[in-house]
Amino acid sequence: MFPAPALRLFAFCLLSGSGFCLAMAPLTLVAAEDPAPMAEAAAEGSYAIESLRVFVETLDRIRSHYVEPIDDETLLEDAIEGMVQRLDPHSSYLTGDAYAALQEATEGVFGGIGVEILEEEGRLKVVAPIDGTPAAEAGLRPGDWIEAVDGERTAVVGTEAALGALRGEIGDPVTLTLRRPSEEDSFTVTLTRALIDIPSVSQRWLVPGLAYLRITQFQTHTGEDLRAALEALQSEQALAGVVLDLRNNPGGVLSSGVAVADAFLDGGLIVETRGRGASANERYEAQRGDLTGGAPVVVLINEGTASASEIVAGALQDHGRGLLLGQRSFGKGSVQTLMPLSETRALKITTARYYTPSGRSIQAQGIVPDLQGRELGSMGERAPATREADLPGHLDAPEEGAVDEDALGGLAPFSDEDGLLMEAVRLLQAHGRLGGA
Repeated sequence: MFPAPALRLFAFCLLSGSGFCLAMAPLTLVAAEDPAPMAEAAAEGSYAIESLRVFVETLDRIRSHYVEPIDDETLLEDAIEGMVQRLDPHSSYLTGDAYAALQEATEGVFGGIGVEILEEEGRLKVVAPIDGTPAAEAGLRPGDWIEAVDGERTAVVGTEAALGALRGEIGDPVTLTLRRPSEEDSFTVTLTRALIDIPSVSQRWLVPGLAYLRITQFQTHTGEDLRAALEALQSEQALAGVVLDLRNNPGGVLSSGVAVADAFLDGGLIVETRGRGASANERYEAQRGDLTGGAPVVVLINEGTASASEIVAGALQDHGRGLLLGQRSFGKGSVQTLMPLSETRALKITTARYYTPSGRSIQAQGIVPDLQGRELGSMGERAPATREADLPGHLDAPEEGAVDEDALGGLAPFSDEDGLLMEAVRLLQAHGRLGGA
């Protein structure tokens, strides 16, 4: 670890632009501190000292010789952004509009087109369009590449600027240039920005006694919304079975995922996080009281089921509380912590991994369903899905807690021309508590 006096001296050198200060730092430190620990620190930090010297020299060379003048603030901001982006696909340095957008997204109210985006190799990829938004109505699909926004190519303007361009005044049009993995040519689609006020939970009856709950993403109030939805359903009739649809749910707020799993469990571990710092190691337990009264549950998942939605699916599966139907989930088993640096800047960095109650790691592995179903839809076979393990720079899955597919009792794949939802209805009817329909 770099000693605090050296860090202070380095900060001074950055501000003053002096490489000489950095060269003198080890001598100053030895004179100011006890020699024994400083000698050890110097030995451990010698490589860091050299790297910092190169950094300052590079900064000075760019400032002096680049073809156009660039102010120091821009250079340092870009350096920080690059440093954080190299960590993993989900860590980022947020400034200005990007920071505000993240805060808006967790509340679920903003102006835009309604699509979850992942940055990959300097490009924007659609994780999932959000139900009932312009993006969903325009037919955007998971895996689509956004090559340009209003004619400005994302590779040229940068992903942060492109993300900002997706948002704007309600009623204004925005044109996207998209490339679909299954097609050679790109195409354009024009959408009209709308107020994206997303109810994260929706509910309805499929047949008498059988409820359908759809969670599109995990916002701040999703746990409360789910409880309200269950209360509304049970005020109308007795609950004999539940289909919980988490397909194309990109996740969101961890505490909301815990609250949703808690609603279906009568105690026990929901998820464990493990990281380097003490605050990153947490165990989240369910409270007593299953809000469904023990009604059987079928959980629908696919390759777009990620993060907090994988926590819910894994917890219900491990406790034998729900039958998982669909496809292996995305595999985003890492925790991101938002660390504000100022009113307009923040770090979003990965601080831990998720583990299911049985100790399985979600990271780069995902949740394997009990029954696999191939989603066909009106467009026929879908292109191969992109999952966490396909992302450049993703965190590896730890050896402990790896997915053991054999331990799940084997898989019974089927083709779902009739739809995964109808298959879920049949499974619950076969459970014996529902009448035929």
